[in-house]
Amino acid sequence: MATLPLIIGKLILPIFADGKFDLNAVVWGMTLTYHFALLSIYDISAAVFMIAAWFGLGLLIENPPKSRPSVTVLMSQRRRDWMEVFVRRDPRIFDSQILASLREGTSFFASTCVFAIGGVLALAKNTEPLEGVTFEVLADMSPALLIQLKLAFVALFLTNAFLKFVWSNRVFGYCAVLMAAVPNDPNDPQCKPLSSQAASLNIRAAMNFNRGLRSMYFALGALSWLFGPVPLVVATGVVIWVVWSREFASMPRDILLNGGK
Repeated sequence: MATLPLIIGKLILPIFADGKFDLNAVVWGMTLTYHFALLSIYDISAAVFMIAAWFGLGLLIENPPKSRPSVTVLMSQRRRDWMEVFVRRDPRIFDSQILASLREGTSFFASTCVFAIGGVLALAKNTEPLEGVTFEVLADMSPALLIQLKLAFVALFLTNAFLKFVWSNRVFGYCAVLMAAVPNDPNDPQCKPLSSQAASLNIRAAMNFNRGLRSMYFALGALSWLFGPVPLVVATGVVIWVVWSREFASMPRDILLNGGK
């Protein structure tokens, strides 16, 4: 409640800037209010639920209970094992090829996000096809502005995914530099600390890559908001199940834990 006067002040003060009545400021304030008034309390609650699920699921995956580690955590240890073996491997061409393939993966998904964001923006500019689809499904014509707000929600997830993939690509580059700095002699005192740093960077890059993938999953789920808050809640539940099962109840996890037995 304490912030309400501040919000009202920010909307009212521009109206009387320089002691004069500014009609443009009034129109801007009314337009802003109208934009958010299009969203019902159910729409807002569904969107908040998806954001909370996205954030909470990320915390669970990256900080799971010790009794049930996630695939992300298990692979982090395997990445450290990789750097320990890397020190003793000669030649190290195989390791450079693996790292190059990892960077190619981040580049591919970053490019995919750019195309997806462009597609969403194109739809936001011309909402007539979506208006027809929502009318056929809901038997109710959604305003163009409401569709644009919901598409902006999708674009936010895609933008976050793009930034995570780009950062992952760069951190993999840092890892490559450190791997190149590891001396060829396994007995060199600099081998262990440099390989340990390379492993930590490799883990951070992979973590950002996984965050980008999760954002893409939630972006796909966010598209269901075009058909109302209930489909958005259902889609959020489906995304939660898909991501959770791949991290905590998948065959790759069993292989990492039990060696495929």
